Amino acid sequence: MSTETNEPLPKISVPVINRDGAEVGKVEIDPAAFGGKVNRQLIQEVVLMHLANQRAGTHSTLRRGEVAGSTKKLFRQKGTGNARVGTRRTNKRRGGGTAKGPKPRDYEYHLPKKAVRAATRMAILSKFIDNEAVILDDWKVDKVKTKPVATVFQTLTKKYSPVVEAKPEPTPTESTESSAKPAKKKRPRFTWLVGTADYDKNLHLSARNLEDVEVLPAREFNCYTVLKQKRLILTRAALEVLLNPNPAKS
Repeated sequence: MSTETNEPLPKISVPVINRDGAEVGKVEIDPAAFGGKVNRQLIQEVVLMHLANQRAGTHSTLRRGEVAGSTKKLFRQKGTGNARVGTRRTNKRRGGGTAKGPKPRDYEYHLPKKAVRAATRMAILSKFIDNEAVILDDWKVDKVKTKPVATVFQTLTKKYSPVVEAKPEPTPTESTESSAKPAKKKRPRFTWLVGTADYDKNLHLSARNLEDVEVLPAREFNCYTVLKQKRLILTRAALEVLLNPNPAKS
């Protein structure tokens, strides 16, 4: 994520591509439309809120009053030569209860709505600043078919994910550089968030079997969802929705 700064940011040029990965133009993004700055502290607090709200909170342990066993003192206080003991349910004994263990609870909490909306805009702005966002010229899916959609993402991954040279691995018997295995080229795993103007049923059903792809209407974006995926793809219509979240009603 981009570095926080208090200085006004210049306009950002975002490439416009087609489904073949070819660049067909550019779009100028004004950072002021997305808050004008990136507040890392606010983004962190909102992400932690989203993670906390996803917790089931169903963990449970047995306290000393809930485990099986007698509450009778194991042997008398004095005269045995042993250290004094109490019930077998104590947490210091095997099979005893857990001291101060977790019980079912609700982890959900909410930050102010204005702060959450501001963090979402900042997360989108950080994608533009870090060159991790592209605009798709047009993407119409006529029928539910996974293969054509997967081909588009394979093309985009090859274009925006550079091949990295892996370090040579030494053989089990020798560890000298001359006997090391040749370096393998690998491509880092990329995840994609696709933003559409409205719910696109055909695109959603076509992409839901792709492990590294998530399709959402732009109005349903949140800070955690935007930052979770490595790359952001917006259709032109989705960009207009983000720039004008509350269009005037005629």
